[in-house]
Amino acid sequence: MLAASRDPIVAIATAPGRGAVGIVRVSGKGLAGFVQTLLCRALKPREATYLPFLDAAGQSIDHGLALWFPGPHSYTGEDVLELQGHGGPVVLQLLLARCLQVAQSADANGLPLLSGLRPARAGEFTERAFLNDKLDLAQAEAVADLIDASTEAAARSASRSLAGVFSERIHALRDALINLRMLVEATLDFPEEEIDFLKKADAEGQLARLRTALTDVQAQARQGALLRDGLKVVIAGQPNAGKSSLLNALAGAELAIVTSIAGTTRDVVQQTIQIEGVPLHVIDTAGLREGADVDEVEKIGIERAWGQIEGADAVLFLHDLTRCESADYQAADAAIAAALPMGVTVLQVWNKLDQSGAPQQAALADRLRAGDLAISAKSGDGIEGLRQGLLTLAGWQHAGDGLFMARERHLQALRRVAEHLGSAQTCLEARAEHLDLLAEELRLAQNSLSEITGEFSADDLLGEIFSRFCIGK
Repeated sequence: MLAASRDPIVAIATAPGRGAVGIVRVSGKGLAGFVQTLLCRALKPREATYLPFLDAAGQSIDHGLALWFPGPHSYTGEDVLELQGHGGPVVLQLLLARCLQVAQSADANGLPLLSGLRPARAGEFTERAFLNDKLDLAQAEAVADLIDASTEAAARSASRSLAGVFSERIHALRDALINLRMLVEATLDFPEEEIDFLKKADAEGQLARLRTALTDVQAQARQGALLRDGLKVVIAGQPNAGKSSLLNALAGAELAIVTSIAGTTRDVVQQTIQIEGVPLHVIDTAGLREGADVDEVEKIGIERAWGQIEGADAVLFLHDLTRCESADYQAADAAIAAALPMGVTVLQVWNKLDQSGAPQQAALADRLRAGDLAISAKSGDGIEGLRQGLLTLAGWQHAGDGLFMARERHLQALRRVAEHLGSAQTCLEARAEHLDLLAEELRLAQNSLSEITGEFSADDLLGEIFSRFCIGK
């Protein structure tokens, strides 16, 4: 739930564990008296001051830097105090306890010096930055995305979103939409006028340009979401097709045990790799087969393999070229293909190219023309082509330095905008008969856009977003 309270808050703002530096952060309104009592001196705004941090008895807890940011010129928009000391967990807990203790000490009027100071909830500092108009919601989410970025490209994209690149694109769409809404509302408000506001102002052209701009933003947002979330790729196939070898080849490390014994892989093995900055979560699974010789442990592994396939963004269906002419092998492959879930993207990959003979090579030509890939997980032949094939599967396109980070929530909102603008196009073509419906579709489109930046959001949505942040941020 979104906090209605304006209580001052305090938290350790650095990650748990030992480190060279640790930070305790306090945010609230009217912290000047609290700062004076805690540090036994006033601080100059935005200037680091080296001094001892003392306990109630005047003994030194630590020595470090104190920084004072009077609101609204701070991260949260409130008064903010940062104590930067040594990063030992005990030291930081002592500083945190001292802040809470000083807050309850009496001021000149006998009242608590900083009434209501409490430990911050996860994400509450950034939540306050949003509520105090220091960041919009897309920028606030970019803070968490920057912290969680798993690749350099993802970090750079999150930084651009934090700087407001994504928000600027959304605001441009919103401004164009507002202008179009004004034209429609004017036509509705003054029906007695003979001036056709919509035709004179080229409303159809404005709507067409707006939809084109939206399509461009959607394309970039999909790329940003891909950088953030990556793609879940499951390697599937019969035993001994080379699935574990392929995982090792893609990861560049010996992650999975490789033997010629069927059923060696009994459980899923996962590794996140990156190709051109795009994170791919590659999962090796147990070989898919049936038979009396499949023991209970292997059955569990096969069940888990199918579970991973069900939730995959893409499946690498790995075939063994050295066995591809066997009728039994072909039948087993056909049974697996028939059981693959509908809607899952499947890339057909033929392995053991280095071990295949002339008959297999001849049969492979037709499959390659159909879009299949041939590789050798052992020698590395074709692995780079497979990497590029995975990027194509993911829908990755080089977007240059202007790419921003996006989330599934943003993609859903943009899809709703597109749907409403499509309905608006239909209403506009009907002219006067459906102008009231046109106005409503444009209003709904604007609301969906505003959900992205937080100008139109439910409290439960905000609570869900900020609860995923780390404490101290």
